Amino acid sequence: MNEAAYLVAENVTVRLGGRAVVDAVSFSLPRKCLAALVGPNGAGKTTLLRAAAGLLPAEGTITIGTDNVGALSIRERARRFAYLPQGHVVHWPLPARDIVALGRYPHGAADPARLAPTDADAVEKAMQATDVAGFADRPVTELSGGERSRVALARVLAVEAPVVLADEPIASLDPRYQIETMGLLRRAADAGTLVIVVTHDLGLAARFADIVLLLRDGRLVAVGPPQQALTPPALADVFRVDAYRDSHEGKPVIVPWAPL
Repeated sequence: MNEAAYLVAENVTVRLGGRAVVDAVSFSLPRKCLAALVGPNGAGKTTLLRAAAGLLPAEGTITIGTDNVGALSIRERARRFAYLPQGHVVHWPLPARDIVALGRYPHGAADPARLAPTDADAVEKAMQATDVAGFADRPVTELSGGERSRVALARVLAVEAPVVLADEPIASLDPRYQIETMGLLRRAADAGTLVIVVTHDLGLAARFADIVLLLRDGRLVAVGPPQQALTPPALADVFRVDAYRDSHEGKPVIVPWAPL
């Protein structure tokens, strides 16, 4: 990849309860890139993602463009980073369109019923891209878990931020929408966005990601293209699995096959 670095972490450490959950992590990622953040449960993936967006205090330095993330205002961070957390829990019976419109709040759109044309256009494009326009007026509490997940992703895309941080966005989706969601994030990256996805699906990470960041016990143990980062020794060491490996249509295929 020839793009200049856009999001840079240098010796980032996050301590929770006195323990280093993320320990001296450094990486450099460009725009127009999909990076998969993978590792076993408890590796520190979500903590690192939240620290990157300035949502958790961290030692070390994180910069976006030429700016230190810690020096940005809350609203400016919300414009630069669109963050999709795990779970997508919504407790209020708001129409799906209003949930997506929340993505325009960092741009000053406080009332989903009174969106400026540019905000309304961003909301509509995000809903079309995630295939949720058909239930725009339905209360989000009446949607299935997979439908709510796609509405939550639409909200993130509506921000039109240069960086998208998605924490397990395909966890509750059926295979078709897992593939479509990763394809959607791939297209966002191709259009110029830096996308960082936390996922446990090594196959989809290998298929769609430009870069894999492999995390274990809070430390980054491998960074590189999927073929280089997800090697048999790495999968055995980090995940304790043997994996079937092949290729299809020019993309690597990885299927965890047996525990070690």
